[in-house]
Amino acid sequence: MPDRYLSRLRLSAFRNYQAAALDLDSRHLVLTGPNGAGKTNLLEAVSLLSPGRGLRRAAFETLGNQASDQPWAVAATVETPDGPVDIGTGAAADGGRRVRINGANARAIEDMSAYLRLLWLTPSMDGLFTGPASDRRRFFDRLVTTLVPSHSSAVADYEKAMRQRNRLLEERADPLWLTALEAEMASHAAALHFARMDALAHLTALIAEAADDAFPAAAMALTPLFDGGAEAQSSSALEDELRRQWAAGRDMDRAAGRTIAGPHRVDLEVAYAQKQMPAALGSTGEQKALLVGLILAHARLVKRQTGITPLLLLDEIAAHLDPDRRAALFDTLEALDTQCLMTGTDPVLFAALGARAQLITVRAGRLEKP
Repeated sequence: MPDRYLSRLRLSAFRNYQAAALDLDSRHLVLTGPNGAGKTNLLEAVSLLSPGRGLRRAAFETLGNQASDQPWAVAATVETPDGPVDIGTGAAADGGRRVRINGANARAIEDMSAYLRLLWLTPSMDGLFTGPASDRRRFFDRLVTTLVPSHSSAVADYEKAMRQRNRLLEERADPLWLTALEAEMASHAAALHFARMDALAHLTALIAEAADDAFPAAAMALTPLFDGGAEAQSSSALEDELRRQWAAGRDMDRAAGRTIAGPHRVDLEVAYAQKQMPAALGSTGEQKALLVGLILAHARLVKRQTGITPLLLLDEIAAHLDPDRRAALFDTLEALDTQCLMTGTDPVLFAALGARAQLITVRAGRLEKP
């Protein structure tokens, strides 16, 4: 039985749900129904019980039910080893969102992570290995955030400062302003870079020591931060080097209309370890299996590093998995000892779960027991 799980979920004016309520036990939850019924919307609601903008990365002001004048809200009860914890999030007046824990306003969004960690896979990730570097970078930053909740804020702060720098370059602002802004950028950049490198080292080591025979093992590396040079080994040294490069490259960046160098240019390189083959060259099924194996490995890492087993949100997970791989996935989820929320159009694809899952049918924003 998982040491923590969702026992209660309530949605109000969220996407196509006017209102929805689920009372759960520690088993997995399988949501089935036709396309457009609201299965992914429910997973998205749960994903907002973590730092960041959820599995669709949607602007918070777009999450409300179009037929309602009420603000959207998501509330859950998390059963933990120390007892139940109520977590809620919803629309804020400034267009952002607010978080409440046990009825009190949270000091920071990251406070939710003390009780609940979340990982997810969605169909939009199926092209991760063949798509742009920005998708892989965002995917990896999400993994890092599950380990280090403040990482998402470091990424957001860095990107905000970088946009300000680009604007100042275009306006040919006072160099002293640029120097101050580049120092701020460098501080955020060093924090996010070393968080990435630390997470990658631990994840790579875990995969090497405990490869899952049911799914391909991923061999991963981050591309160098700088072209043709050794990277700094401390935060202060990295900040110094970034400030130097950005100051020297202002004219080039102004001409390009963007900041050319920095952690926002890094790519995550992934290979199918057993075949020593770039992930992008694998079949659709191999890429899906590689991605599933990577998420499962990271879930084990989060459990080892934080003591909190993450809940998994797996949208349309069975689409490209053959029966043997589906059965292996379900068995691996049991071994991980976590609660998993899964969606699919056909209940037959989840038959191997048997009594290990609670089944709910979704129809036009309504939740029904079969």
